[in-house]
Amino acid sequence: MKFVLFFSITVVLSAAGFIQHSESENTSVDLYADYPINPVDIRHVKINDQFWLPIIKRVQENTIDYAIHKCSEEGRFDNFLIAGGVMDGEVKGHMPFDDTDVYKIIEGACNSLISAPNEKLEILLDSLITIIATGQEADGYLTTWRTINPAKPPADWVKVVEGKRWESLAMSHEFYNAGHLYEAAAVHFLATGKRNFLDIALKNADLMVKTFGPGKIETVPGHQIIETGLIKLYRITHQEKYLQLARYFLDGRGDYVAGRSSFGTYAQDHLPVIEQDEVVGHAVRAMYMYAGMTDIAAIYRDEKYHQAIEKLWENMVYKKMYLTGGIGALHQGEAFGENYDLPNLTAYNETCAAIGSVYWNHRLFMLDGQVKYYDVIERTLYNGLISGLSLDGEKFFYPNALESDGLYKFNQGACTRQSWFDCSCCPTNIIRFVPAIPGLIYSKIADMVYVNLYIGSHAEIDVNGQMLSISQETNYPWDGKIKMSIKSSGQQPITVKLRIPGWARNEVLPGDLYHYTDEEELPVELLINDHEVPISIKEGYLMLTENWSKPVNLMLNLPMQARLVEASQKVVEDRGKLALEYGPVVFAFEEVDNPSIDDIRIGLSSHWSVEKNNDLLDGINILQGLSANNLSVTGIPYYCWSNRGIGKMKVWLPKS
Repeated sequence: MKFVLFFSITVVLSAAGFIQHSESENTSVDLYADYPINPVDIRHVKINDQFWLPIIKRVQENTIDYAIHKCSEEGRFDNFLIAGGVMDGEVKGHMPFDDTDVYKIIEGACNSLISAPNEKLEILLDSLITIIATGQEADGYLTTWRTINPAKPPADWVKVVEGKRWESLAMSHEFYNAGHLYEAAAVHFLATGKRNFLDIALKNADLMVKTFGPGKIETVPGHQIIETGLIKLYRITHQEKYLQLARYFLDGRGDYVAGRSSFGTYAQDHLPVIEQDEVVGHAVRAMYMYAGMTDIAAIYRDEKYHQAIEKLWENMVYKKMYLTGGIGALHQGEAFGENYDLPNLTAYNETCAAIGSVYWNHRLFMLDGQVKYYDVIERTLYNGLISGLSLDGEKFFYPNALESDGLYKFNQGACTRQSWFDCSCCPTNIIRFVPAIPGLIYSKIADMVYVNLYIGSHAEIDVNGQMLSISQETNYPWDGKIKMSIKSSGQQPITVKLRIPGWARNEVLPGDLYHYTDEEELPVELLINDHEVPISIKEGYLMLTENWSKPVNLMLNLPMQARLVEASQKVVEDRGKLALEYGPVVFAFEEVDNPSIDDIRIGLSSHWSVEKNNDLLDGINILQGLSANNLSVTGIPYYCWSNRGIGKMKVWLPKS
């Protein structure tokens, strides 16, 4: 990382006496301590994976620096300085939530620091935090455009009434800005032990507590995320006021007794949250709200919240999820459509929504421990989420379509990847998310450890005072062989649960929205110290109970082969079409490889071969075969399409 642009800003602020270096504190805060199952966080997991490590390094070494440059060019940092009176000027940028791009970059950089310590990056973060602090008002308020000129929002869809704080909350994004501030500050504190960013967040949160609630301003957030942010502050400080405000914001949706107007289905404010049973409205808002509801269900053991989130999840996965794990079908409102309304050419599938889905599904797993949530996580990770980032780390998809005609400009005015957006929430959310992926691999409860993702890694896991070491070696998702070495420092038995992915259990996704055409049971194999053992898959897991005091070597073989997928007949868009998968990876067919793409017809008996090509698109599995009408067909993983220019693309091909 170069960070060249920021050296001049750092020098100016330092000379003016603004930069204050914060001392570090030791911290062992668990941000998910209230859940029955706890993730083994990234401080205890080191990855060496052939697939994910290059992607994480791409974000660490390219995308973070690139985003900082773009934010500097577009005035994201200037807005804090203008708000604080350090610079003169008007609001820069086009969105009322531009502040959050800075917060998300910091959060991703902090997750990066944990796995790859970098003194220059940490110094840069101190500088960025100082810049943020200059924009905070004396009482803790922090939304720069409101401070600079409260009567002149950067977007005309934020309505001005009197031109003051807290008006037009459905779209002003003041709560959304605060939520990302809290999320980033919590991770910064865990990564560095420093309080400089946390104190900014707490000052703002205290203003929220003072301003909103019964007998105060009685309203709810427009764009959700402040709820999960407040809960993280509660877990760090143990101050109930933050938790209580988060619950107040959730309980208040769909309740208009104080005389406020409804924000409608777009903002999931049409019904009380415990009465909602269909995912509707803006997909990213929904994911963050459901994640907050899951936190409340875990902390309070609230069965009404628990039942509501289960119904919402079933509706999303059984009726509104794309094959890639993408969600939110409609460009209009960046929203969920009707049940089974899943267009391909005009699919929206915002990258931020995919990220939000992983955050929510991870919480659901920690609450219930059911394999189905990780089946959704894995499908989303390898397909509809990482597709948002180009192979050079400097181009992005905001929506993620499942078809392109090379003409329709689905990607915010372009029909290919873009280098940035006026609304740059997705690039910075990728930065926020990707470095934290190692924290999704392992989880634990009592004397039980889950291995939920097969990613080359080494983890040191404290299990009731015993240290359990787990190492994975694998070429997943290109190959289904996973080598593991497990050893415990003690003598007490520990149960290790190995997840058998849905695709290896003959299940595309939970529910019947998609199915494999062959319905063939693929044989899963397990060797322990080179000896094959009989297996029994229970609720999606292999369970191994040992004392592990001597190193045990495992070989798990998840047999991969190209498989045809068919959608439910209720999905009108996909009737008479087939898609192809290999392991967890969905394939796409680009015009650059298939000049006659519009003529391809797929037969149920077509033979497909899969080969690794290390020279193409950073090294991928290539799918090859003959169509029913004898055309040569080549498929590439969906996530890496549109890295070779503009052209047609299809995931679903007509069936012969």
